[in-house]
Amino acid sequence: MDKEKILTKLAEMEGYVTELKDIRPKSFSDYRGEKKRACERLLQVAIEAVLDVCNVLVAELKLGLPSSEEDVLERLENKNVISTELLRKLRSMKAFRNILVHRYGDVEDRKVFSHLKKNIEDFAGFKAEIVEFLRTKR
Repeated sequence: MDKEKILTKLAEMEGYVTELKDIRPKSFSDYRGEKKRACERLLQVAIEAVLDVCNVLVAELKLGLPSSEEDVLERLENKNVISTELLRKLRSMKAFRNILVHRYGDVEDRKVFSHLKKNIEDFAGFKAEIVEFLRTKR
């Protein structure tokens, strides 16, 4: 397994999240200013890095050819690479990323701001589970 490739993607994700934490506004009124688009984009690319890690793991573990992003996540949970709780969070992340990408003009600012406040630590939880899995994998 190419652990280095996975760790590089995790570091990329962590960089996006760090940058996001550095620029995220404290209040909703501050969010609606100039930081809005930067926050949206950083959330998007951080989530995409998470999904990239998941795709690499499925390929490296030879879990078959997934039919969808959802299938990628389910294969990892079925093989105990990620927990059921993390699967739930990743599904939510993926859905939120789809809103950011495909319905950009209709993105509700309050939802994005809420994600910045409530869900930012999900990235650390993802990293922790993946690193723990890699430690147990020889």
